[in-house]
Amino acid sequence: MGTQHTKGGPYEYGHPRLARCHESTGATVLLRAPAGRLKKIIFLIVVLVGITFILKMSNKENNNNNLANVGNDPSIVEVDPIAHASMVLNWDGMAIYTDPVGKAAMFLGKPDADIILLTDIHGDHLDVDTLKRVVVEKTIIVAPQAVADKMPEEMKAQVSVMNNGEVADKLGFKIEAVPMYNLPESTESYHTKGRGNGYVVEKGGTRVYISGDTAGVPEMINLQDIDMAFVAMNLPYTMSVENAADAVLAFKPKKVYPYHYRTPEGFSDVAKFKTLVNAGNPEIEVVQLEWYGTP
Repeated sequence: MGTQHTKGGPYEYGHPRLARCHESTGATVLLRAPAGRLKKIIFLIVVLVGITFILKMSNKENNNNNLANVGNDPSIVEVDPIAHASMVLNWDGMAIYTDPVGKAAMFLGKPDADIILLTDIHGDHLDVDTLKRVVVEKTIIVAPQAVADKMPEEMKAQVSVMNNGEVADKLGFKIEAVPMYNLPESTESYHTKGRGNGYVVEKGGTRVYISGDTAGVPEMINLQDIDMAFVAMNLPYTMSVENAADAVLAFKPKKVYPYHYRTPEGFSDVAKFKTLVNAGNPEIEVVQLEWYGTP
């Protein structure tokens, strides 16, 4: 018997209704919703897709605006940790490298270096092979005399020597060379006073301190108005986490970044450093980045 087009049957008024089992044959007939309802469903789907697209585009635009702000606001510094003492500071559309050391792959995709700050002669701060890979024609290399003396001939024209206490302007950045050395002072120390530089870099009202290999020396303790401080802590080469915390509590940066904390036995206890600083002054933000693959 054929399908009857009657009210209450598989079709009502010639329009599809629902999937149901034919009363006499048991066969399942797949039916569709009424045309009016189908149009409403399609309309809702189109509206939802449109709203989703608008939200995605809005988020993308906001993200792009945020990135643009980082590049154009001289008070914003974006930190890209590489390893140990090596990092890239993306600041007002320029890239400032510190002590670039390591394999070429570690620097892939990084912006070309506008300024490179070198602190000392040791191999975890000065690696000529790495410099040859990251130095480009426009790069200015800032270094103490002891480091400049070890630079290859082809790079010497790009080196700007700064000694402890000197201040210079490089590409609109005010750079001050800060003494870095071990305490107590000794001619047998890993780092003698006057050989290496820490640096304070300033632009747009933001002041960034890079300690280099040093103890909590008076020149660090007496720093003023530091927004971001990168402080080394690895005995026997620099200082303990306790001494580093004491120094930070003395000069009170807004943010402090423990870095350069690999030791002969492993790593310094940067979690303890954070606890000590937060206990002494909770207004100082301790920022732990990934310098060795883990925070």
